[in-house]
Amino acid sequence: MKRFEGQVMLITGAAQGIGRRLAERAGEEGAALVLVDRAEHVHQVARELDEQGVEVLALNADLETWEGAEGAIKSAIERFGRLDVLVNNVGGTIWAKPYTQYSPEQVEAEVRRSLFPTLWCCRAALPHLIDSGGNIVNVSSVATRGVNRVPYASAKGGVNAMTVALAIEMAEHGVRVNATAPGGTEAPPRLTPRNAEPQSEQDKLWYQQLIDQTLASSLMHRYGTLDEQVGPILFLASRDASYITGTVVPVAGGDLG
Repeated sequence: MKRFEGQVMLITGAAQGIGRRLAERAGEEGAALVLVDRAEHVHQVARELDEQGVEVLALNADLETWEGAEGAIKSAIERFGRLDVLVNNVGGTIWAKPYTQYSPEQVEAEVRRSLFPTLWCCRAALPHLIDSGGNIVNVSSVATRGVNRVPYASAKGGVNAMTVALAIEMAEHGVRVNATAPGGTEAPPRLTPRNAEPQSEQDKLWYQQLIDQTLASSLMHRYGTLDEQVGPILFLASRDASYITGTVVPVAGGDLG
């Protein structure tokens, strides 16, 4: 039997990168999928999966807002009648530069992007996950110990803390809550850039410092592949991890974050 046969999995940030590859592999393992993203590209992902026989619903939503998260979960329940797995994959650093170079608006934007979608989606999904005895996998980052992205690191530190605190609350309800913390990951060029502003030469230098630090802090001194990131997410979401909760698993070639 496939690991996710008969289960409904909602994946945020599913239009590209880790989210898209996760959708492909979860579909192969029998999951019915709800794919949520701000980008229209998520509908193309859904069409391709539908052609392969996967039950799939694609939704556009702004998960930085409570209304967007609540609406996405409501649509999932209306379509499938249940929710078994929530994977909070939305997030990613928007800028890379020393903290003194961030404007107040940029600091707030980073936290909205990489913390609030996880907070809102968990809150909206929990009543349904309690009903199904489901589980949550948050996608954090080892950038909690990284250079040139203090606001992003702070947001992901919040995801780590929330993962543990929520696991404590939810244990009595049979809902597991875990996270992976990816390191640098090889992925195709983004279809929708996180930051549409043109990079200056200084911006490029600061971003290169981020890359250099990421490679240096990994014991394996390389970036991971999409499949190397997706495998641990699927493990934590599956019944194979039934005795694991409140755990943040670094997936970064030995960098513990």
